[in-house]
Amino acid sequence: MPSQSPSFFSRLALAFAVLGDGALAARLQALRDGVPAAPAPAPVAPPVPVPPPAPVVKVSTPDAALQLLGLLQREARFVDFIQEDVAAYSDADIGGAARLVHTGCRKVLQEHFTLVPARSEAEGSRVVLEAGFDASSVRLTGNVVGQAPFRGTLRHPGWKATDVRLPRTTEGHDPHVIAAAEVEL
Repeated sequence: MPSQSPSFFSRLALAFAVLGDGALAARLQALRDGVPAAPAPAPVAPPVPVPPPAPVVKVSTPDAALQLLGLLQREARFVDFIQEDVAAYSDADIGGAARLVHTGCRKVLQEHFTLVPARSEAEGSRVVLEAGFDASSVRLTGNVVGQAPFRGTLRHPGWKATDVRLPRTTEGHDPHVIAAAEVEL
């Protein structure tokens, strides 16, 4: 069965294809010279994307959290303040107690942690979060749609601990005892 000659534009497209593809040009030259054509290479399948590894879930022991709670109780009576039902107290009474709790809590933070802002920009600044931003140090709020880059207003710079200096504990220490009961004799 005779093949129909390709149209002018089909031949022109074929010419550009030959100009841009050296392997195709070599196969056509071999065909023109009467040399049997080597079989066309099998198409190479695109690489299969490897999914990122599943995040490793670490099991946290409560010891450090309980130790911190104990420090806040010792220096600021934090647990006492939070456990107290303050509904019956006046705002002035609560404010006075809050000042003492604040002072003690601040002392614990300054003594046992080095804290720095997670973002260096001032609150209210316009920021751009490029693709690959650290999602553990930035929480997106508002109308979150689409992909990065995200443009928004910094509402809070966040905090990061760059150093933790909790006291060492002794063998047999029970971290569940936040504050020992006091018995006056």
